Amino acid sequence: MVEEELAGGNASGAVVRVGDTVRKPWTASTASVQRFVDGLRDAGVDAAAPLGRDDEGRQVLEFVPGRLAIDGRRLSRAELQRVGSMVRQIHDASQNFTPDPDDVWETAIAAPGDDLVCHNDLAPWNLIIGERWVFIDWDASAPSTRLWDLAYAAQAFALNDPARSVRQSARDLRAFVDGYRAGPALRADLPMAMTQRTAAMYDLLRSSHAAGNEPWASMFTGGHGEHWSAAGRYVTAHQKEWLAALTRPERR
Repeated sequence: MVEEELAGGNASGAVVRVGDTVRKPWTASTASVQRFVDGLRDAGVDAAAPLGRDDEGRQVLEFVPGRLAIDGRRLSRAELQRVGSMVRQIHDASQNFTPDPDDVWETAIAAPGDDLVCHNDLAPWNLIIGERWVFIDWDASAPSTRLWDLAYAAQAFALNDPARSVRQSARDLRAFVDGYRAGPALRADLPMAMTQRTAAMYDLLRSSHAAGNEPWASMFTGGHGEHWSAAGRYVTAHQKEWLAALTRPERR
């Protein structure tokens, strides 16, 4: 069958579409990741079905039609609430997933804990929007915490444009976190966690560039380093505004 190269895949190698499937490299962690995704699907999370391995040794996944969220218009606040709810569903389902002692996980940024297995890259560049709204690219799944994973997702969906007004971004952040149904403690901790998470992403790119570690080294010079540096400054400079937006009483 004809193979169609798909865009993206900065850290996952060549990704191609073959009919109604996606093929991408099989890694040391793929078997563990596929078992995790199967567990989420069994719990009701909509994710592309893992379909094993092809004759060339690549992982095979269900192809989900649609566009990437990053390629379309800015999501409305109602849509951001929807995505926040999707992240909550993933985390709740993961809470009941039991990793095997022999599981292998490959993720570039160490998490501050291992409360549950997380996607670790829930962002507009990994959300397919179509008849189904589905997060893809689970290859970096690994043990983490709700706060660490939520901080990345909330920043990526609501605070990823440093040129946007703080007021607008704060409203988007509130919508996303409301969709997640975060409690008071999580809301209070989120602004600082977003600062730490954006700093960790920038540090990965910067240190990889210095050491020549790919693909992060090329990503650093290809615009990702500049983006994450600016995003980190934006998130950090407006901690009070994010906290106020997240903790103000809900309007009736």
